[in-house]
Amino acid sequence: MVAKLRSIHHLPVSILPQPDETTCGPTCLHAVYNYWGKRDSLEDIIARTPKLESGSGTFDVFLACDALRNGFQATIYTYNLVVFDPTWFVGGIDIAERLRRQRAVKSDRRLHYVTEGYLEFLSLGGKLRMSDLSHALIHGLLRRGLPILTGLSSTFLYRAAREHGPNDVPDDILGFPAGHFVVITGYNRTKRTLLVADPYGRPTQEYWCNIDRVISAILLGIVTYDSNLLVIHSSQHAHAAQAELP
Repeated sequence: MVAKLRSIHHLPVSILPQPDETTCGPTCLHAVYNYWGKRDSLEDIIARTPKLESGSGTFDVFLACDALRNGFQATIYTYNLVVFDPTWFVGGIDIAERLRRQRAVKSDRRLHYVTEGYLEFLSLGGKLRMSDLSHALIHGLLRRGLPILTGLSSTFLYRAAREHGPNDVPDDILGFPAGHFVVITGYNRTKRTLLVADPYGRPTQEYWCNIDRVISAILLGIVTYDSNLLVIHSSQHAHAAQAELP
């Protein structure tokens, strides 16, 4: 007899407010570490997280590398077609080799920087996946006790004005889309919502949001080199992380 799936599922993830405008990534990583019982201070995680040259934040691959260096396993489900070609995810392709070749012929500095992160991620044993970003994928990860750290478009998620300048001032004319990190910690199948733990506290530290809007925001994260799901887990949960998932 097939067990009936629960309509509501909620993981006990607690998140702190991010200390400033640029530390949403390490604050989310701190929340995931606490969920797994690792008690690093938020200050230590922030201090060791690589930052972009502009000082505007980080990439989730660097958060994943920190997890791998600390004995966790990490899987990134990517939708970033700026960095990855879909054909690389066909069996037998050496993605690290493709990344090096791409870096050699493209001059974008941000691409070079994130490529270094992905090469380290792969060398540390991280797993890359490109699967349909579906309700089933998100529900399946959460149902197996795996919180989802994701880089997405906060501009789309919150229908906020684009931002401009070093202080990220809202400006609908001069502004550019902004990226952000949150942790998805639960779902409600009946209401078609996801529970979002947001270090920025917008609108609150934890809130329910329509699943289609969250998925759209994740996909639009490609504008800021985000557009990924990062799943961190212990080796004991490796089977749960991969079971019946793409």
